Amino acid sequence: MFTYEKTATAIPIRLVTETSLVDIKAGIYESGRNWLTVQGYRGKPHQLCLVPDGAGRLAQVFYGLNETESLLWALAGLPLQLPTGEYYLEGDWNDEDRLQMLVGWGLGTYHFDQFRSSEESSKPLIYVSQAAARINALVEAISLVRNLINMPANHLMPQDLEQVARRLAEMHDAEVEVITGHALLKENFPCIHAVGRASAHAPRLIELNWGNQDDPLVSLIGKGVCFDTGGLDLKPSSNMRLMKKDMGGAAHVLGLAKLIMQLELPICLQVLIPAVDNAISGDAFRPGDVIHTRLGKTVEIDNTDAEGRLILCDALAYAAESEPDLMIDFATLTGAARIAMGTEIPAFFTNDRALMQKLQAASTVSNELIWNLPLHKPYLEKLRSNVADLSNSGDSYGGAITAALFLNEFVPARTPWAHFDVMAWNLRARPGRPIGGEAMGLLAVFKYLEMNFVD
Repeated sequence: MFTYEKTATAIPIRLVTETSLVDIKAGIYESGRNWLTVQGYRGKPHQLCLVPDGAGRLAQVFYGLNETESLLWALAGLPLQLPTGEYYLEGDWNDEDRLQMLVGWGLGTYHFDQFRSSEESSKPLIYVSQAAARINALVEAISLVRNLINMPANHLMPQDLEQVARRLAEMHDAEVEVITGHALLKENFPCIHAVGRASAHAPRLIELNWGNQDDPLVSLIGKGVCFDTGGLDLKPSSNMRLMKKDMGGAAHVLGLAKLIMQLELPICLQVLIPAVDNAISGDAFRPGDVIHTRLGKTVEIDNTDAEGRLILCDALAYAAESEPDLMIDFATLTGAARIAMGTEIPAFFTNDRALMQKLQAASTVSNELIWNLPLHKPYLEKLRSNVADLSNSGDSYGGAITAALFLNEFVPARTPWAHFDVMAWNLRARPGRPIGGEAMGLLAVFKYLEMNFVD
């Protein structure tokens, strides 16, 4: 996807708009100008024109810039359209804009092909002059998130997520500890055990630790429901079809951890993944059950399909015991967040106004849209139970907020915490973003960490 030496035969790519094309045409050679005119090229968004030289060889690429879209995706549509060869980005771009566009090019080469027998075709290469390590790290992190979410559930169960964490730890000199099966009860993780106990694939809490203990402690927590049937409150088949993606939160924190470790951010990193298969058997947890949590609060099960918040509450309570400087969780938690924001914008909640403002600033700098929804405390009333401290589900209104409020009950007010409710899936194909698993909010959160933890 990238080349690090610019050859004499490298072909320039010029991004244009309908407005800028007029001046650009005036400045190029006559035959190229005539070719653009004959082709009727107008520089519309994502419109491509391959311009030959006098001998008929490809000499220049013109591609329409979509000015309403992040620059991250400006080049993302090209790797699947250009012929094999070497290219470079022409124009007076600042370093950050150029970096973002080259990351987009890398993501434009992505496709999930682990189960296809067809041979991989050669791809065009683009010249990278600087920040190669950073560009590669960003592409690899997002590709890891996508690969994990795209993986079929029969190839990615809790034990497989554990192996992914162990491989990452081995690559980056981190440590992994795992609590599995009935040991979860002994170590006081009753909710993780309750949700996962019905499956033949034992539930577990995966913990990865990395970095210098003198640096600020950042805890990343990811929902790892490797498949979600809905439990005894069984989902209809149409809603179950994509539930291999219900470990999308775990995929996000693993991808973010890889990026943090690869680029050596000066933080002490803790990654927690409660990994379960929400299956059905005679031992499945039931509507009406009352279960204990690590924090000691009791929860009445109103709906077994609201299981993600149950496994997260144990992990959040455990993370809080170390008094981290920051806690962030990612989860494919509610359909309500999708109704509020659509499927392409991640919603986030936080208990700290300063953290909210800094995340939004990082969103702007990273060109990745995230959006804050309120932790509206009066809605906690919806989670009242007549027999326990909390119910795990409320009524049909404000579901993303009530889910976040449930989690907030397990986070100390003194600890800055953000909760990301993500779709983790592209329902439509766009340049660089094929249908399938997707990282959402990762770039914004990483930029926040750089802006606030790197001198």
